[in-house]
Amino acid sequence: MNHKRGNDLLVGVGAMICAAATVLAAVRTDRTALDLRGTARVAAHLEENVVVWLDSPGARSGARSREVVLDQRNLSFSPSVLVVRVGTTVKLPNDDRVFHNVFSFHNGKRFDLGLYPVGAVRYVTFDQPGLSRIFCNIHANMAAYVMAVDSPYYAISGRDGQFEVPSVEPGRYTYHAWRSGGSDLTGSIDVQPGQSLDLRWP
Repeated sequence: MNHKRGNDLLVGVGAMICAAATVLAAVRTDRTALDLRGTARVAAHLEENVVVWLDSPGARSGARSREVVLDQRNLSFSPSVLVVRVGTTVKLPNDDRVFHNVFSFHNGKRFDLGLYPVGAVRYVTFDQPGLSRIFCNIHANMAAYVMAVDSPYYAISGRDGQFEVPSVEPGRYTYHAWRSGGSDLTGSIDVQPGQSLDLRWP
């Protein structure tokens, strides 16, 4: 093989490699994770504290590494609604001026943290999916909800009824929505650029 033919062959192989890399880059771009935004309403009213999640039990772990806290302050839980991925450990400090005894005996995670004083901290790992109703044995007016989901794709609506599920891989999903005192909503959505999820209870 002469040098010219060998050089031509190398140039041809290089061009093929570049073309293949361009195709792969385009595929990766098409699969870029998206932020799924939406709105939750009850009739015509925007609804706060609606938990939304997409079924994706085999999805990779997300980047949510922040500490999750269910505080006790002014004889109430803060926040009153939490959503976490299964396996998350929630911190429950007593930042109130009195003793508390936090427990959950219903479906979801069952536990009783016993009596603990001001400044003390307890931890609970929500190791199975489902809704946990949280109460205090001493103060009957205290209540909170923790929804544990087997998915990295979840959110809670704010006061304006808006929510955002971050970093969702494009594709078709079954979605779920829960709110206190209402029936659950379930449906399907094809997550693509520009797609939103609008939820409405009658």
